[in-house]
Amino acid sequence: MLKPVTTILFWLACALLLGSCAINPVTGKQDFVLMSEDAELDMGRKTAPEILREFGYYDDAALQAYVQRVGAELAAHSHRTNLVYRFTVLDSTDVNAFALPGGYIYITRGLLAYLNSEAQLAAVLGHEIGHVTARHSVQQQSAAQAADIGFALGSILLPGLDNPGAQQLFGTLGTALLAGYGREHELEADRLGAEYMARSGYSPHEIIAVIGVLKDQDTFSKQLAAEEQREPRSYHGLFATHPDNDTRLQQVVASAQALQRPGATRVNQHEFLNALKGLTFGDSEREGVRRGNQFYHKDLGFALSFPVGWRVENRPDSLIATAPQGDGLLNVSSDDINKRVAPEEFLRTRLKLVKLQNGEAFTHHGIQGYTALGHTRTPYGQRLARFTVLYFATRAYIFAGASKDERDATRYDADFIASARSFHALTPEERPLATALHLDLLRSGPATRFAKLARESRIPHHAEEQLRLLNQYYPEGEPAPGTLLKIVR
Repeated sequence: MLKPVTTILFWLACALLLGSCAINPVTGKQDFVLMSEDAELDMGRKTAPEILREFGYYDDAALQAYVQRVGAELAAHSHRTNLVYRFTVLDSTDVNAFALPGGYIYITRGLLAYLNSEAQLAAVLGHEIGHVTARHSVQQQSAAQAADIGFALGSILLPGLDNPGAQQLFGTLGTALLAGYGREHELEADRLGAEYMARSGYSPHEIIAVIGVLKDQDTFSKQLAAEEQREPRSYHGLFATHPDNDTRLQQVVASAQALQRPGATRVNQHEFLNALKGLTFGDSEREGVRRGNQFYHKDLGFALSFPVGWRVENRPDSLIATAPQGDGLLNVSSDDINKRVAPEEFLRTRLKLVKLQNGEAFTHHGIQGYTALGHTRTPYGQRLARFTVLYFATRAYIFAGASKDERDATRYDADFIASARSFHALTPEERPLATALHLDLLRSGPATRFAKLARESRIPHHAEEQLRLLNQYYPEGEPAPGTLLKIVR
């Protein structure tokens, strides 16, 4: 139970904000919001370019047009048909989909690869349209602002609350409020997505199938995390909060099915699978390709090695290698060389590393470099870290490595230096290794088995599990003859 003074302040904040209400386009009732529709659209418009910079636009005009067509048809049956909806495939391996205010909806190629029909795609896009039509992002932001305003009012009217305990209490209230919104919003987005699917001729039951896809992904993700001794990654929330036998979700699907036209059960599996043919699977050539502990970048023309057993993340702006126990990190990034200065001077002036220790200039594989120890802020806190800068073509490649244990700051020093010294120009023999993997299609025969397909696949690890996930046969089962399967070449 809230303490009396907290209750008073909370309701005082709410009372002062009661004028900030708007009609919800879905329910027709008033919602507590602190943002006009024009501001909502402006937010989406300004954030959309940042999303493309962060994730990248997947360069396949036919696939982009296909996803836009499916999404636009669903949106035409939504509660906000006045919006111009934009559906975009992002060049990301993440298994994700999300929406910005105002109708900007994104799905990653990482998620697309694991869907198996147009109806499943419609389930994902319909759910995200539901978030937009119900203005969920606006409501969440309003809830966060209300919590902040409540604390600010309390600090002014009752100065005794301006202390860490009160801050923590209001932070807890705000977090609880937002968490409650999130759970209800996901179910409402499911309900709306199911309705838009039914009105567009798809079976809302495909929502349950997509939940199964995501649950299998979650199981596999946990398996990988356990093998690599790290925390698993979780999907952002789409369907993930619901078990596939969730009673409320089953009711949502059943209610939406009543809206279906008789005989309207669009699946369009073959059209969807053919649209995915050639889809990049795993790393893209634009961002460079991982092969075990090796990394190859065709466009930039280089290759390098990481310590064996380290987990390597390929991010748009850097490579991050993590030691098996999570107690060491190596970050590799690059920057333009705009001025002809020695690599040592680059570390001092560009990276602001003034107090370098044990510095050494070197030339390796014909590449000029400099390595030294320097203090910097790391994910582990302030640490003595190993820095190496290499000049290659017109860019400086910066290696920054740190150990979690500040008492053993140079524990992985030899690994950091070895990785930097492995950097070299891509050789003709290595160029095929810098080529991305792509989805292809195969019609199964009487003897087709996933174990055999895995042995023939270019997938570098857990090939059988990934092929099963791609075709929704995880963790067991074999395809019937004549089944159209996704494979990786």
